Amino acid sequence: MLTFDQYLTPATLKEALEMLQGVPGARIVAGATDLLPWAREGRAGDVHLSALVDVSQLAELRGVSLANGRIRMGAGTTIAAFVNDPLLRAQAPVLARCAVWFADDQIREQATVGGNLINASPAGDSQPALLVTNTHVTLARLENGGILERTVPLSEFILGPGQTVRKPLEIMTRLELDAVPEYGAAFEKVGHRRSMVISTVCLAALVRLDEAGGRIDDVRIAIGAVGPVPERLDDVEDLLSGRVPTSANLREASRLAVERVRSRSRKDYRREVLVNFVERALVAAIGTAGLAIERMPKEAGSA
Repeated sequence: MLTFDQYLTPATLKEALEMLQGVPGARIVAGATDLLPWAREGRAGDVHLSALVDVSQLAELRGVSLANGRIRMGAGTTIAAFVNDPLLRAQAPVLARCAVWFADDQIREQATVGGNLINASPAGDSQPALLVTNTHVTLARLENGGILERTVPLSEFILGPGQTVRKPLEIMTRLELDAVPEYGAAFEKVGHRRSMVISTVCLAALVRLDEAGGRIDDVRIAIGAVGPVPERLDDVEDLLSGRVPTSANLREASRLAVERVRSRSRKDYRREVLVNFVERALVAAIGTAGLAIERMPKEAGSA
């Protein structure tokens, strides 16, 4: 059971930071889709907090905009917005592909992208999709009476299960990520249905073809749930960048992923799934980028 002494509802970011600083042991809450299950009997036992600071209505944590090829998204943006927001749907469709696998409709309407990252679950579905879009997160804190911000690449933000570089008195305010409308996108997640499944393996892929449409101009692929932190598959990206995609070289690239599995449980299963998912996601992303698999050269190195 979760209990608390105070439930605070700041009107501004500065008020929220002052409350966080002024009440030792206070905890930020937005969608509460992770906090409440965590505090439920059988997960964390009885949890008592000095205060909950509800930041769900703060204007500084809301809104989506586009400038100079980068999307700015408030940390309070819900996962549902990945599908429902026209700008996100057009400029970063990989997020929508991720969102359909995220819990169910009700939870997507409550869960925030900032909360999903700060909780740093190894099975966090949004993490691979945000990694392939080169996401940076901004954290704010009070200093000398004013708000001081710092920005951290998402690749450096998550340190391990439940661990991030966020300091106790900081609030994540926004994310900035690449707009990728010209990329083919894919998202894969193991599970028997599209919702309410905790990831055993998940990954996101982006592929951009060159102007002729025959070679891979840029490829990005990131994985989650197979180790303590999500990560980009740099070796897979390096192998395929600049190459003509073929069944053979996609298979070769996918096999590089096998050693990335560092989970202690179901290791062999995760390895098999991951290798197959990498290949399938690459095929799907290349297809949505404009080159169907049946049009790919059959032999490696074909032009």
